[in-house]
Formats: sequence, structure tokens, C-alpha cells
Amino acid sequence: MAATSRSAYASASPDVPVAISFIAADVGGTHVRVGHMLQARDAAIELSHYRTYRCAEYASLQAILEDFLQQRRGVDAVVIASAGVALDDGSFISNNLPWTISPSRIGAALAVRNVHLVNDFEAVAYAAPQMEQRAVLQLSGPTPRHARANGPILVVGPGTGLGAALWIDAKPRAIVLATEAGQVALASTHPREYAVLQCLLRDRHYLPLEHVLSGPGLRHLYDAVCELHGATPRHRLPAAVTHAALHEDDALARECLEIFCGLLGSAVGDMALAYGAAGGIYLAGGFLPTIGQFLAGSAFAERFLDKGNMRAVLERIPVKLVEHGQLGVLGAANWYLQHHTDLS
Repeated sequence: MAATSRSAYASASPDVPVAISFIAADVGGTHVRVGHMLQARDAAIELSHYRTYRCAEYASLQAILEDFLQQRRGVDAVVIASAGVALDDGSFISNNLPWTISPSRIGAALAVRNVHLVNDFEAVAYAAPQMEQRAVLQLSGPTPRHARANGPILVVGPGTGLGAALWIDAKPRAIVLATEAGQVALASTHPREYAVLQCLLRDRHYLPLEHVLSGPGLRHLYDAVCELHGATPRHRLPAAVTHAALHEDDALARECLEIFCGLLGSAVGDMALAYGAAGGIYLAGGFLPTIGQFLAGSAFAERFLDKGNMRAVLERIPVKLVEHGQLGVLGAANWYLQHHTDLS
């Protein structure tokens, strides 16, 4: 279990009365990140307490939240960012989670009346205003000293799945459009990639982007590369594939990662054109920072730009890699602050 940490948008005096106190949780397939958010009247929101939990170590999300709230009282609401599908009873299920999320059960267990669910990548996109300060690497487009065009910001994240959402600065409040871009068909005209895709299509009639452009997808891609070479796969976990590609003399793992980066660049370029992401693109996937330098030296940028006559348009769009970290929690908090008056 990760250690507790504290950070804030702005410092707040303990003597200032708190106007809003709520919990924001970012629920992923492996980890749950939880933050206690405070806001004094006319002050910036503060992340007063933060902790990361492993999903597999707890029987339910409410058990995690109960543990987190042991030392905190007076919470007005809980907002939960998660991937999944809503059922008729209001509960939330996901193939990536070991348990169902039930707002009613969570509310009863925590004695909190207001429990809200928001799409996980919609929440990450609500953190777009905080992303620039968390950018760790620029992959394409104009540098910060050049003027950036105004327009929608696209947030893309290959993690447990492939998430994508659009942030639009529509005054007086931002609009976020969640998408199912990860379910768009994967295609390629590159001979080697086409051969890999043919392998992957052998047992299925439809190949969505996230079947390859995600953590689990990296393993699918690696198995297909091994099959084309007539080799037995050596690695069973995506993290093992990336480690072998980066730190071992493993040609197949490296080829796998090269194909992954090329396909990702092509897919993100398609999304940029489809969604008109003139304001910039942030890659916020869970494992991408571990391959950041490899990604920067790969075919990602060239494949992103390789869209015929649209190349000049894409050259004006900055593409940056960011550390996901607390973004899901901060984004869920931003979502709640924007909507809590309507939800009250």
C-alpha cells in the first residue's frame, strides 16, 4: 500500500471555515487513488490528504473509502471516477475491476447522502487546466515559447484500457466530452503491422484500438510478434515486456514496443483530426511515463503527423506526455466543483 502524501493547489489556513469538504476517488483496474478535498469560501480547492490503495487488497470500494475516512469527518459528498457500465439499479460494473461499485451501498456505509459517479477519463480531462505543470516530455508540435492556438484539448490514456476525452473551454464553465475512442477499429497500411493485425484477428472479427493500445494490449501485441517470428513468448506481463524492451537485449520485446508506439501515434493523429484538438494533446496513460524516452525516439511523432495534406495542421498541435498521478482525483474534484450546485 502506498504511503500517504499531501499536496495542494493553494495553501489554506486551518482557521478559515471550510465551505466544501468532499472525497474524490480515481478507481483504476489496479489502484484506487483517494483524495480529501477542502475549499474555504472564495479560496482555491485544496487536496488536504491523498492515498493510493491496491484494489486486490480490499473486498470492495466502500472498504477502501471507510479506511480512508477513519481520521476524517464532516464529508459532504463522494465523487468516484471509474470506467464501467451503469446498471439499472445505479451500480457500476467494469471488466477491469474485482468488484461492483454501488453508490447506494457506499453512501450507506459512509453515512454520506451524495455519492456521484463520473467516467474515469472524463474526470482526467477535467484536470486539463492542471496538466501543463505536470508535463514531463513534449513529443510533437510547437514549444511553449510559441503561441498556442486556442481550441479543444484532447486527453488520451493507454492504461488498463484506452481512454480519450475532449476538454472545451466554453465560458463560463468548461465542457468535457467523454468518448469511446478505444472501441474504434484499429487499422494499418504498414506491412509489418498489417501482419500483426492479421494474427490478432484470427480469433476475433473486430479489433478495437484498446485491444492493442493499452497495458493488456501490449501483451496481445507481444504474443502476435512472437508468433510471426515463430518464437515462444518469454514474458507474461506487460511490465515485463516493457522492461525487456528497455533494459534487456530482447529484440522481440523491442519490436513490440516500436509497433505499439507507431500505432499509438497514428491513432492519436486520427483523434486530433476527428475531434479538432487544436488546443493540444496530453498523453496521460498509466505506463507511458515508463517508456517516455523510448516513445520520444520512436516513430510516434512521424506517424502522428503522417496524415497527408493535414500534416501542416497537426504540426501546430503540441503533444505532451504527463504523469497521470493525481490527475484522476483532481479531475473528479473539478467535475464535482463545477456540478455540485446542480447536484445539491
